[in-house]
Amino acid sequence: MSNRTALAALSALALLAGIPAAGAETLRLLTWSGYAPDAIVKKFEAENPGITVEVTLSNNEEMIAKLRATGGAGFDLAQPSHDRIFAVESEYGVYKPMDWSKIDQSHIAPKLIEAVKANDTVEGKVYAFPHQWGTSGLMADMTKAPGARSWSDLCDAKYAGRTSMRLRRTILLGTAFGMGKDPFAAYADLAGYKALMNEVADRLIACKKNVKTYWTGGDDLAALMLSGEVVLSEAWDSTAFKLYGQNRDIRYVPPKTGALTWVDTFAIPAKGQADEAAYKWINFVLRADNVPAMSASTGAIAAVKNGIDLLPADKRDAVQAAFTEEDLGNMKFFANIPPGIEEIEGEVLDRIQAAN
Repeated sequence: MSNRTALAALSALALLAGIPAAGAETLRLLTWSGYAPDAIVKKFEAENPGITVEVTLSNNEEMIAKLRATGGAGFDLAQPSHDRIFAVESEYGVYKPMDWSKIDQSHIAPKLIEAVKANDTVEGKVYAFPHQWGTSGLMADMTKAPGARSWSDLCDAKYAGRTSMRLRRTILLGTAFGMGKDPFAAYADLAGYKALMNEVADRLIACKKNVKTYWTGGDDLAALMLSGEVVLSEAWDSTAFKLYGQNRDIRYVPPKTGALTWVDTFAIPAKGQADEAAYKWINFVLRADNVPAMSASTGAIAAVKNGIDLLPADKRDAVQAAFTEEDLGNMKFFANIPPGIEEIEGEVLDRIQAAN
């Protein structure tokens, strides 16, 4: 039997036994809903014979828990937000430094690169690469709240009973900015941050009479805005962009202090076993011909220089109606969350919730 024939026979036996043939590889992806749409996965596998993508859907908290429990094993590529990496890596060592030389950076937006490097550099090594971004700010019915541009407008008496917000950390941060404070700068001093958050709590408790209701999900908020019950709200930009397609008077409004901006990244777990496949996936999904389908699925904007232009037409129109170049230059990227910050915020949110 020739060597070639023997190898073919062994491969066939391996397949029958359920054992991957030589060269076969699985890319185990730990990511958000919508970040690995079937069409993109199938296209990637077709272009990369021998690589199979296995998708596990998650969120920031679950990603941290899974990787912490295994010491960075079980997955080959994760997608945490850029402010959820530094502390986790510093304390638990669950990621590998990224080799940026293996990623085509020529078409990536410099501001997104700067934000990720600033947040995710640990002892001189960078542990992430930008993928998608979005913001939180205001959503307004421009016929009823045409001048709203500040977080503090949510508590303006002229909108009494017609505003909404979500009782999560974003409204605490936004309210602080609306008060002329920089909550991210206060992170370094836990006592100072607690004092600031107590000021924020006082403001939001006094604001309760302005609030029609506290929304908990995008569908809740959409119904409130479309019905006219709410004319101004704290909002994810993606919710506002969706509603813009139904009612051009409802628009996303970046606050004048800067929209709060998140970046979902790529990060390679410490015990990942398919690094080369991971880098192939990163370059693939950031490629111009794949960005529109990916952004249509995620509802977010790709980290490429022309990410807004590559959005589906309806969403592109909504983004362009919302952001000026000045707004895009004034985005406030979420800062790394030091230990103790979320506990302070949780206590403050409970206090607001319980107040009459």
